[in-house]
Order: sequence, then structure tokens, then C-alpha cells
Amino acid sequence: MFLDVAKIKIQAGNGGDGAVSFHRTKLTMNGGPDGGNGGKGGDVYFVAKNDLNTLYSFKFKTKFKAEDGERGGKQLCTGKDGEDLYIAVPCGTVVKDVVSNKVLADLTEENVPVKVLRGGGGGRGNNFYATPTRQAPHFAQTGERTKMFEVVLELKTIADVGLVGYPNVGKSTLLSTISNAKPKIANYHFTTLVPNLGVVSYYDNSFVVADIPGLIEGASEGVGLGHEFLKHIERVRLIVHMIDISGFEGREPFDDYLKINEELEKYNEKLAKLPQIIAFTKTDLLSKDELDEKLSDFRKKIKNKDIIIVEISSITGKGINELKSQMWKMLEKLPKTKQESVETFIIDERDKTSLEITVEKDGAFRVSGGLIDNMVRGIVLDDMESFAYFQRRLKQDGIIDKLKEKGAKDGDTIRIKEVEFVFTD
Repeated sequence: MFLDVAKIKIQAGNGGDGAVSFHRTKLTMNGGPDGGNGGKGGDVYFVAKNDLNTLYSFKFKTKFKAEDGERGGKQLCTGKDGEDLYIAVPCGTVVKDVVSNKVLADLTEENVPVKVLRGGGGGRGNNFYATPTRQAPHFAQTGERTKMFEVVLELKTIADVGLVGYPNVGKSTLLSTISNAKPKIANYHFTTLVPNLGVVSYYDNSFVVADIPGLIEGASEGVGLGHEFLKHIERVRLIVHMIDISGFEGREPFDDYLKINEELEKYNEKLAKLPQIIAFTKTDLLSKDELDEKLSDFRKKIKNKDIIIVEISSITGKGINELKSQMWKMLEKLPKTKQESVETFIIDERDKTSLEITVEKDGAFRVSGGLIDNMVRGIVLDDMESFAYFQRRLKQDGIIDKLKEKGAKDGDTIRIKEVEFVFTD
């Protein structure tokens, strides 16, 4: 089953906690602190694969988390780093942050991993906190905790040529004729509900052609499945505009041409500027005189007199080789589609500097923010020695001065995390 949009949750690994340990041997009963640091949490990567063509697997698994780093050990042993997580997606997948809608990754090249989340840093062991005056610290730093983020995966087909046109003009039939693709074909509208890709061989060369589901008037505004269909031609280099010249569907060929081009321009101006080849289909349903008359009438109305027009019939094979030749000649002159530059967006940027002091209803002062969150990772608030170190940090980092500026005085209650204490100047 084809699926081109999926929403999943991703999370990097947590950092491992630092260890609290003291050197102990038969000969050394009261050795110094030797707690090692915790390991780093695993990062999260997305990587594109050519052998995938749908996001269907994400319908069943929607949560992904990298491995956590391990806790530090004795004898200054650092905990093992968590394994990185690689999430495989089809080439052409765009990863967006749900909250900001900003692009995190645009995966157009196979096997080129893109990191979107960083694993949490490991906490420091108690050996790090040893000083000449604090020779036996009984506390260590906890590892960084990561958050879960929701992202949208959106697949945009990567092909050299896109076949566009109204429903039932013969796109699927043409694709099955010129390539190795086996699309569903039937004589009714919207046989094709998902893009089909086929590799077309032309002598010693090959290129990829996409059969884009039939467009209708209003597709650029989302009528029918307009947006879902149109996004799959955003990356093509050349458009083959297929028009039913027979008129047996009750439509006028030139009107079809204008309306489809109008929908392309409304959706994305770049699409309207892409080079086109016009393929008149179902020519086998008309006599030579009827065909010549319709072709002459079309050329009189069209502004671009130099545009290539090929008369084809997938049933009789008429014009098929000429169409393949024209497609290859134009592709040789056109540059390869370049990956659009993606603005760097760090989804898991960690706040380690913000500070907020608020006065609660009972008059107590609440201290919070990224600076505090990062600071208390290395504090055991119910340990006297650790808490004394914490108080010194409050003074060194200017938090005591900021409390005074907010009006704190001797005897006031200060709350930090789950701990409260009395302010003394």
C-alpha cells in the first residue's frame, strides 16, 4: 500500500548518569572518589534508501527512540555510549517539525544520513567534583534527559520526467509501454491513485518517468486529491503534458492544456516554468484528416510556437520512439535537480542559560529556567555537602544577587525544584 505522508515521534537517547564510587582494595580502605562518567545517548538519523517507495511501514510503528547511554562505573570507567538510531525512508522524503513546520531534513541522496536529534550528554562521576577541600564528594551528575518530538514525513517522488494531464488520457498505458513499470490500467477515471515510477531505457541511457495521478480543475486548491498529486512533480526536470486529442471525453484539447498549466502555476510557479513536451494521445481514434485539423487548430492557439508536440498511440505504438528520443534529448540539456537548501533548524536545542524568578501566591520565590535545570543535574539536594556546593554555585552564578533584586530578604522562602529553603543574606 502506498503512503506518502506519515506522522511519527522520535527521541534521542538519554545520557547515562555519573557514578558515585570510592576506591576500595584490601590495601586501601579509604581511597578517593573514582566514579566514572556516564555514556552519551544515541543520536537520531534519517537515511534515504532507493529500495523503499512508500512510508507505509510508519503506519504501524510510530515511536522511535535511540539507545540510552550507560551509567558510569567504578575505577573511573566511562559508561558505554548509546547506539545511534537510523530511520530508513524512501529517497525524496522531507522531514518537518510538527510544531514549527520547519524542514529538518530533505533526503534526496541514498545512504547519506542526516542527524536530526542529538543524544543527551553523560553525567560526570563524583571524581570530577573532588577538590582539596571536598575530597570525598558523595554526589555525581545525572545524564542529560532528552525530549520526544513529533515530526511529519512527506514523500515527494524523485523522477526526471513527470507525466501530467487529465484523468484517463493514457498516462499509465504510456508508462507501461515505455518502461518496466506495471501500473494498474483501466478505462475509467482515477485508475491511478498513487504515483508510479518506471525506468525508461534509451539505447545505453536510462531515465526515470513518473506517472502522476490525473489532475482536475481546482487541483491547486486541493480539489480532489490535488495537493497530494501535485507535490510529486515538484522535483522533476521535464514535464510531458498528455492531452487526449480525440475529444471523446467531451473536452476541448486546448482548454485541457490551459487548465492543467494553470493548476501547475497556482500550486508552484516553478512547475509552470519547467520545459514541456506535449503528447497528443489516442491518435488512433481519429482519421488522418481529423487529426491534422485538430493539430492545426491547436498550433494556431498556442503561444509557444517552438514547443515540441508528438502524436502518439500507446495501442499502435505510433510516436513512442520519437517521444522517448525527444525526452532524452531535452534531459541531456537540463541540469540535474539540486537539493533545495534547507535552513539549519536545531529541533532539540537545549536551554542552559535562561533564568526566571517569580513570586508565588504565598510570597515564596520560585527560581526556574534552563540554568537551574542544568545546574541541579550535578546536585543531590538532600545531601548536605552537595547542597552546600549548590549554594556556592547560586552565589557564583549571580542568582543570589538576582533574588535580592526581586526583593528577597532574610527569612523569605526560596523554592528550587522540589526543595525549599530559607533565604539568608
